[in-house]
Amino acid sequence: MYFGNLINNPWMAIFLVLIIVENVQYYLNSPDALLALILSIPGMLIAITFHEYAHAFVADKLGDDTPRKQGRLTLNPLAHLDSVGVLLLLFAGFGWGKPVQINSHNFNRKITIKEGNALVSFAGPAMNFILAILFSVIYGLLIAFASNFIFYNMVGKIIATIIQCIITMNVGLGVFNLIPLPPLDGSKILLAFLPKKAQNWYESKQKILYIIFLVVWLTPLASMVVSPFINIINSSLLNLISLIAGK
Repeated sequence: MYFGNLINNPWMAIFLVLIIVENVQYYLNSPDALLALILSIPGMLIAITFHEYAHAFVADKLGDDTPRKQGRLTLNPLAHLDSVGVLLLLFAGFGWGKPVQINSHNFNRKITIKEGNALVSFAGPAMNFILAILFSVIYGLLIAFASNFIFYNMVGKIIATIIQCIITMNVGLGVFNLIPLPPLDGSKILLAFLPKKAQNWYESKQKILYIIFLVVWLTPLASMVVSPFINIINSSLLNLISLIAGK
């Protein structure tokens, strides 16, 4: 996903700056919230880094070496973080990573370009869901075999909180990116399944769809859209954790 071009609009840039300033003031006046923010940083780094790496990895496997040449086929967070996007993610609850650039014409001809784009786009959210499951398993194992450590030891409590944040960040990022509106990954995934006429219509309405996305993104509509799916996934992960923990 990528929203970086939003800051090219001066009014949007001012709006985003005001959001950051307002939230920074909130965290400075609330020590508990600031601590929670600090503990969420590992989750943010892992969610964005693996999300963008997955895009690069799948594109590379499909025959496009553009991400490799640009140094994106790495798990080094510095290669995938966008400064403005990270600030917004930390202080406003939404943000973005540095986009993985691809050249779909380099894909092998075993699949169509649209199918290749869909696979590359789906790789990011899929990676987030895989990470959410993996860390849920780890959390369940900790409850099963080290419950005293994570519930009664300060270091253990911090580790448990970080793991919970990792799970939450990955579920949220994965679900949000599947909304079928540009510039989200879901828009490219949807294109691969639409009939030809519908594809042409969808591609011709990109500007309108982008405006719709902004309305969804900057209003409570985003929460209304993704919350039911996030709740379903979180409920399933809690069941998984309970199953592993034997609770």
